[in-house]
Amino acid sequence: MPRRSSSSDGRGDRSRAAEDGAVRDGANFLFEIDPALETPSPLGRRATPGPKSENAPDKPHYHDHRARLRDRFEKAGAQALADYELLELLLFRIIPRRDTKPLAKALIARFGDLPGVLAAPPARLAEVDGCGPAVAQDLKILQAVMERATRAELSKRTVISSWSQLLSYCRMSMAHEGREQFRVLFLDVKNQLIADEVLNEGTIDHAPVYPREVARRALELSAAAVILVHNHPSGDPSPSQADAQITREIVTATKAVGVKVHDHLVVGRAGVASFKTLGLL
Repeated sequence: MPRRSSSSDGRGDRSRAAEDGAVRDGANFLFEIDPALETPSPLGRRATPGPKSENAPDKPHYHDHRARLRDRFEKAGAQALADYELLELLLFRIIPRRDTKPLAKALIARFGDLPGVLAAPPARLAEVDGCGPAVAQDLKILQAVMERATRAELSKRTVISSWSQLLSYCRMSMAHEGREQFRVLFLDVKNQLIADEVLNEGTIDHAPVYPREVARRALELSAAAVILVHNHPSGDPSPSQADAQITREIVTATKAVGVKVHDHLVVGRAGVASFKTLGLL
């Protein structure tokens, strides 16, 4: 006996057709399905959160590393961290959503050590992959803050009795300069710092300085003594014959106006040479 088609069967066919159409239209919706959620309802109802997908990404691997490094710094201090790790801590703040360990290691490899990184010109810093102009500027700001703080501390003390601090300041300021720089530390009668001035900047191996200019500036500042400082971009702080000659000329010029030359320091990446210690003054 033939089966009669019911109205419910017709409704079922129409319902399935509508659902098929909704699925086809879904291809045109501009959204990305979150794998942590169930497939959105074609009727627009709020999706019910489903179980976490096994393929859902975890938090970046460097998050735990950052926490461990901060914990080491807090508990053991800076001495427990290598140069690249201290630099990495700094870069956390500059680049908050990225693994900064490779960049820290690349900077140390390029410039030798942490002071070398901070003293590097911004253009050279930006050559390192991942270190753009913003990162380079922040590193130069840090260098300026450190130099300013060290100089302020030095100015409150007798320079001669704070010799190690003076050497550290000179190395921080000049050891990694790409051009030769001649500066003079002007001291009062108590050997405290009055001023630290760069009198000339030159080429990679020469910075001309005029003895009478040193004497004139010492008189303007009412300085009782001076310490001469210049750097060797080659890295070797050994004084040259030209260094010895200009030192003698400055000693003669300043002596004529009652100003004493305490020392002449030559700064390089390999250390600091003292004319007085070497018996050259």
